[in-house]
Amino acid sequence: MGLVILTGIVLSSSDVGEFDKRLVLLTKESGRATAFAKGARRPNNPLVAACSPFCFGTFEAFEGRSSYHISKANISNFFRDLAMDYDRVCLGSYFLEVADFLSVEGVDERNRLALLYQSLKALESGKFSHRLLKNIYDLKTWVIDGEYPNVFSCMCCGKKESLTTFSLKRHGMICKSCAKNEPGTDISGSTLYTMQFIVSSTIEKLYTFVLNSETEEELTRILDAYRLNYRSHKYKSEEFL
Repeated sequence: MGLVILTGIVLSSSDVGEFDKRLVLLTKESGRATAFAKGARRPNNPLVAACSPFCFGTFEAFEGRSSYHISKANISNFFRDLAMDYDRVCLGSYFLEVADFLSVEGVDERNRLALLYQSLKALESGKFSHRLLKNIYDLKTWVIDGEYPNVFSCMCCGKKESLTTFSLKRHGMICKSCAKNEPGTDISGSTLYTMQFIVSSTIEKLYTFVLNSETEEELTRILDAYRLNYRSHKYKSEEFL
């Protein structure tokens, strides 16, 4: 077994045996990874604090056949402020659960890791409504997975101007002319621009805006409907949101 350095976030933690911990990590080097921390439940073990969900840092580990065995951890962000607020914990847990479900072992998941980290930072800051944070996180997740709606051109004729209607059936926007013959939901220019920004923005610049309540409500309606039609999986953490 060779020693490796993994940079990532603890997605989940569970007890194994009498004193050990089993972790699921989202890492820059190996995508989703299963790791074991021997003796991490002993009170004086140096790995105790590093084996909690939300912990971000580097993990020294020995690589086994199908999992890693952690020998040392250097946590740079515990996201402790999240644990002080029930609503933040619930939304943060949703972020973790989505990343856990969609990430893949041995695949480049750097974008998903960056999105998760920036989303937790934005949540911890308290500057954004939780509804907006969830919408941004979900839409950008769909972008990473290649399952996002087309918000830049008409799904019927390809026209890039006068996009006025969102069509679930067509998986994206429809122009004013084509909307006469296609069912859909009218969408304001500000909501459309918001969706275009989220889709095209770098992850580092995602959380740089807030919306008025009307635009936020419209964005939520559009994305909730899209989610119901194209994302069938139900997350446990959504029950607490």
